[in-house]
Amino acid sequence: MPRPAPDPYWNTNVARHPGVLRQVPRGCGHALDVGCGDGLLARKLAGRVRHVTGIDRSPEMIARAREVSGDREDVRFVQADFLACDLPAEGYDFICSVTTVHHMDFTGALLRMRELLRPGGTLVVVGLAREKSVGEWAAFLAAAPVMRVTKAVRRASAPEGMPVAEAEMSYGEVRAAARRLLPGVRYRRHVLRRYSLVWRKPLTRS
Repeated sequence: MPRPAPDPYWNTNVARHPGVLRQVPRGCGHALDVGCGDGLLARKLAGRVRHVTGIDRSPEMIARAREVSGDREDVRFVQADFLACDLPAEGYDFICSVTTVHHMDFTGALLRMRELLRPGGTLVVVGLAREKSVGEWAAFLAAAPVMRVTKAVRRASAPEGMPVAEAEMSYGEVRAAARRLLPGVRYRRHVLRRYSLVWRKPLTRS
């Protein structure tokens, strides 16, 4: 049986979990959580998906995810580099990644996710970008008070040892690259300094 989960926590990544979960296709069989961290989202996915794989290159995060999840058979955790790990091509009905792609090569990460997604499957990426243009800075400054108050009220925190990295791409650069790599992708910028990409892989033509 799984061990008792630690006290729930909230942060601007966890804030996007409900939106990720709403995109899970009905009857989803296999899901992949890229950059799963301590496995919080993977365990939530297990309530909607028959089998979930979480992958993260941090040994500490994977150890914590396995400890909390115990011996449950519907979730497994893999400690590996996502871009180099041996994973089944077109093996997943749903792939998600929350604030991880800026730790990797953006183009390589999206192409790998596209390769691993089954035709008709759904990809959801929540990411962090940086402000470069005047418009991007204006949006950030307008949202800053809301972000500060929300974090204070919700007592934002993160698991100890969670890897961090600065984003290099701007929101505009992310949007342009995603539209090139994932034709038809839905891009949205969120108030709490995140963006999301939602893409459905086209069905294979007969």
